[in-house]
Amino acid sequence: MTEAKSMLLDQVRAYHAEASSAAEFIPGVTRLPPAGAVLDEDDRVALVEAALDLRIAAGARALRFEREFARTLGRRKAHLANSGSSANLLAVSALTSPVLGDRRLRPGDEVITAAAGFPTTVNPIVQNGLIPVFVDVDLRTYNTTPNRIEAAIGPRTRAIAIAHSLGNPFAVDEIAELAAAHGLFLIEDNCDAVGSRYNGRLTGTRGDLATVSFYPAHHITMGEGGCVLTDDLTLARIVESLRDWGRDCWCEPGEDDRCHKRFGYQLADLPYGYDHKYSFSHVGYNLKATDLQAGLGISQLRKLPAFGEARRRNWRRLRDGLDGVPGLLLPQATPGGDPSWFGFAITVAADAAFGRRELVEFLESRRIGTRLLFAGNLTRHPAYQGRDYRVVGELTNSDIITERTFWIGVHPGLSDEMIDFMAASIREFTGRWDDLPARSAPQTVPR
Repeated sequence: MTEAKSMLLDQVRAYHAEASSAAEFIPGVTRLPPAGAVLDEDDRVALVEAALDLRIAAGARALRFEREFARTLGRRKAHLANSGSSANLLAVSALTSPVLGDRRLRPGDEVITAAAGFPTTVNPIVQNGLIPVFVDVDLRTYNTTPNRIEAAIGPRTRAIAIAHSLGNPFAVDEIAELAAAHGLFLIEDNCDAVGSRYNGRLTGTRGDLATVSFYPAHHITMGEGGCVLTDDLTLARIVESLRDWGRDCWCEPGEDDRCHKRFGYQLADLPYGYDHKYSFSHVGYNLKATDLQAGLGISQLRKLPAFGEARRRNWRRLRDGLDGVPGLLLPQATPGGDPSWFGFAITVAADAAFGRRELVEFLESRRIGTRLLFAGNLTRHPAYQGRDYRVVGELTNSDIITERTFWIGVHPGLSDEMIDFMAASIREFTGRWDDLPARSAPQTVPR
């Protein structure tokens, strides 16, 4: 590192200390967001250092992050993308590649997925001409179950694509075994659950493909960004091709002739020796991330264990603080799961005197940020009206989630004092309804 660069980065550290003095927490005044990134001086320095190097596309830092992240999750290959949504698109699209031969998914093939969740788990299924098969989830864990998935398997079922909801692992061992027994691909949407474990093993390590998001709300952040992971080298190669315009070449950006036969290929109807860098084997995209994002990601990755500990601690403190509160169904970890929680889900009981809207409005009035459990029942949204899909069983719990569930934050940016204020506020709210009969509540919060 040059002396000038070292001096600049020292100034960045000084600036961070000056600009990041912790504000006093004022209950009811300080905003408590449900999710958000925790960024320190090392993160600021990492971004500035990447900018100083002026490598503004994907480069050495992107490759380094891919190697380190694959090693962290214990997978053979990781491919960085520009978002978790793009990662899901790459994962599903990879399964349609002609490279897979008879194993490839074709239009009209079915993919089992959960009805309640975030749409980008499902959208790539539709976008690839495949048919989503929706199954219900359990309340408390907010995940679907092996028996629901098994009941949904039909003659055209070719894959399963589901997310670990709010960081809570689904029964991934059992579902992976079910997929293997029926010859199905499994995609683990691990966007909310980096660092979670099931039966002692990290989530994102059983699926044929796994996806991750690095949006600021998630466990580590690049601002925007995502990743596809796999142990299957054929799938990894397909993902890389689809991400990088669909090209057949596997040279890294700025690299030429790694295979020493750049002008020695004969592909399809191209002339012999057509430049391999401009030969295309897939109808692909440009979904790459940049070295600036990867620089931040490398810095954030070092903090992943501490972030996970904070999420678990905050979730447990909030769970203990709300234990026994009437009118609420509190979340539970999947048996065998050790979640690195994304959020704390609350479902208002059917016989509660109040509804979700009243409780959410009260919390927001106290600057406690809330979010719904994403889309709730996806089949009820305009985007899926008129689309081909199949439903197996009743979507009762997905409808309950749509009507009565929300979540609040447990991210590392929240202190014990903040968590206690959240729990106390919910207790205060529910206490105001104690003398009212069930389901006869007025539409405003009693004062």
